[in-house]
Amino acid sequence: MDSQKQRERFASRLGFILVSAGCAIGIGNVWKFPWMAGANGGGIFVLFYLLFLVIMGVPVLTMELAVGRASRQSAVKAYEALEPKGSKWHIHGWFCIIGCCLLMMYYTTVAGWMLDYFYKFATGAFDGMENSAVDGVFSAMLANPVELTTFMAIITVGGFLVCSFGLQKGLERVSKWMMLALLVLIVVLAVNSVMLEGGKEGLAFYLLPDIQRASAVGLGNVITAAMNQAFFTLSLGIAAMEIFGSYMTKDHTLPGEAVRICALDTFVALMAGLIIFPACFAFGVQPDAGPSLIFVTLPRVFVNMVGGRVWGALFFLFMTFASFTTVLAVFENIMASCIDCFGWTRKKATLVCGLFILVASIPCVLGYNLWYFSVPLPNAPAGGQILDIEDFLVSNLLLPIGSLIYLLFCVSRWGWGYDKYMEECNTGSGLKMPRVFKPYFQFVLPILIAVILVQGLL
Repeated sequence: MDSQKQRERFASRLGFILVSAGCAIGIGNVWKFPWMAGANGGGIFVLFYLLFLVIMGVPVLTMELAVGRASRQSAVKAYEALEPKGSKWHIHGWFCIIGCCLLMMYYTTVAGWMLDYFYKFATGAFDGMENSAVDGVFSAMLANPVELTTFMAIITVGGFLVCSFGLQKGLERVSKWMMLALLVLIVVLAVNSVMLEGGKEGLAFYLLPDIQRASAVGLGNVITAAMNQAFFTLSLGIAAMEIFGSYMTKDHTLPGEAVRICALDTFVALMAGLIIFPACFAFGVQPDAGPSLIFVTLPRVFVNMVGGRVWGALFFLFMTFASFTTVLAVFENIMASCIDCFGWTRKKATLVCGLFILVASIPCVLGYNLWYFSVPLPNAPAGGQILDIEDFLVSNLLLPIGSLIYLLFCVSRWGWGYDKYMEECNTGSGLKMPRVFKPYFQFVLPILIAVILVQGLL
């Protein structure tokens, strides 16, 4: 009980919501969501995305937060505190730590890309560049291991430095200001895009449901793509959210907090689309360009835009903030797990974990140049390298399997149990989780998650 009494807490409710939303808001929102919407017919995809966020994302998020808040521990110790004696649920806690490390082994590299492009726009590297030359900037960056390693290292060292100051003075303070800056930036960028001549066509493509466009892709494909995106956007299944439950007070119910986190997460994803689609249509660029949308298509748009250097710099500053808040949140999880499981000080956890992630991230960097090889993975963001293998393991295996385990732990009699989960979930003031959802949680939701898992493997 001593460790529980000494457990750090968020300084404010706003801090908890912004840090948790910052963990959820990342590259999946501001990079993947727009091109997924573009490739899947726009408005219909967005509607199904919102539906699945409510019926899948919110329930599983409350479960991770409940396990964290009830135990006041990180993943492994949380399971040990709540599981029935003699059971082995805590083994999943170790897979959560592995999942967080694996995620950061490539996420730090992609966050480095965002920072690199911000630097390039801010220093005028794109000024007066021809469209054909813009395309070559991304390829040249990937081919340069020194450049990639430098920006990856800045992200990694910066992230662990912030976390070394503790929950309130480090993670909460920095994430709060970065999230507020991110929200201001995204509104400014969205207003600028919407005001562009020809931007209204992009708005219509993005927000108006069009059955014909959805049918061209295949309505079944649109629905499954929306279900996947809604599920993965919250990074559930590897205890990335559970750790923040362990720092919460019991003043507010978990469904209310989960809805606020999801609402902020969705707001940023939708606003990212408002930035990208009007700009694409205004400059005659295809909005379904796929993963290259951010690093090839949009820089072309900014180069041809009045004040493009400023707008490009602001956009990639926003992208850097979005990815860096996720990095901070997951670094905190990795460090807290080592502090709880091994009894380390925060200083030791910062040094050991920081050095480990720094070294472990190098294969992803070299996978684009010195160690390049191609792997036949679906939806590979850049053709199939080490990054794609790491992303496949996290996104297609550890996230859905982990979410299924959290779900079964909370609703089955062999785990923590539905009654205990409901009691923790509904403690405090605010929106309550109706008990009537028990059959849905026990029988329907596991099938939906299993569908995502099988689809990801196939």
